[in-house]
Amino acid sequence: MKRLLHCCTALTLSLAFAGTAVAQEPLKALGAGEGEVSIVAWAGYIERGETDKAYDWVTDFEKETSCKVTVKTAATSDEMVALMNEGGFDLVTASGDASLRLVAGKRVQPINTDLIPSWKTIDERLQNAPWHTVNGVHYGTPYLWGPNVLMYNTEAFKGEAPKSWNVVFEEMTLPDGKSNKGRVQAYDGPIHIADAAQYLMAHKPELGIKNPYELNEDQYKAALDLLRVQRTLVGRYWHDAMIQIDDFKNEGVVASGSWPFQVNLMQAEKQPIASTFPEEGVTGWADTTMLHADSPHPNCAYMWMEHSLSAKVQGDAAAWFGAVPSVPAACKGNALLTDEGCSTNGFDNFDKIAFWRTPTTKCESQGECVPYHRWVSDYIGVIGGR
Repeated sequence: MKRLLHCCTALTLSLAFAGTAVAQEPLKALGAGEGEVSIVAWAGYIERGETDKAYDWVTDFEKETSCKVTVKTAATSDEMVALMNEGGFDLVTASGDASLRLVAGKRVQPINTDLIPSWKTIDERLQNAPWHTVNGVHYGTPYLWGPNVLMYNTEAFKGEAPKSWNVVFEEMTLPDGKSNKGRVQAYDGPIHIADAAQYLMAHKPELGIKNPYELNEDQYKAALDLLRVQRTLVGRYWHDAMIQIDDFKNEGVVASGSWPFQVNLMQAEKQPIASTFPEEGVTGWADTTMLHADSPHPNCAYMWMEHSLSAKVQGDAAAWFGAVPSVPAACKGNALLTDEGCSTNGFDNFDKIAFWRTPTTKCESQGECVPYHRWVSDYIGVIGGR
């Protein structure tokens, strides 16, 4: 029932995206903190040292501002949209496949960048990014970004990285002599259709796909057909990072699209895990801290957005998640990230990543495309065997 609610909410806001969002007025001046701030966030995004004492960017903020931080972890973008639609939260770390839906649904408000002194330190590639900027109006502060990597078990692949995503899309015998059937995973979210589309861009160029988030009916059908093949291989569709980690450690899973977060945690435990950018390229996420339209604690929320852009927080968070900071200054002098961390995590690969976007009916590459509400309902069908 909870999943159905999330999907229905995604559908509702997807339909709303067809209209034009009218921006409300952003906050004009900061006042005293209200004593608390609540954040909907991806796992690992808001750390207070409970998992590892070295990673804590909450405790000092609470001491300095008297704003107590509470976090609601969300496993998918659709869940984030649903939670923000329900209300009661101040901020959300939204990926590009959720951010514009939140704007269209009037669930988030414009921000006044003059109230965020560190705004000027943000990577210029992100300051006006289309997933948080509408008609020149900013609806959030960039947080972290990175790729959806192919994570694999080095023992199953005998130490050599798989070169293609075909190991999760097509039945085959892996280097360890065993079939991949039942040993791979796929992401439990409609945006995974874009991964199939990107794979087809390389392997079926006759389809004419130019953008994995802009698909006409024929291209979309081909992506769904590929995902139906993948369903026969998938042991589990994942959306919880910690469950995916357990599956790789204990349930025989050897390959899946994943986040650097899971890779880093398992490598820290000396697990036989590595990741790679396959030859077809990767999708990815650029996440934005967005302010709820009816935020009950806007002053503390603005204080958090400023805090989240400090070079120390950006570097620590990027090191913990295996992501790239939105503030380039964080790439140097951070003991946890190290001076090589930004390069390792993909700082120079920005233009090679197809960042998550909300599919819409009107699209640049071919005029009319399959909208997101179709992606939602049809992906549920694929997972259900239809």
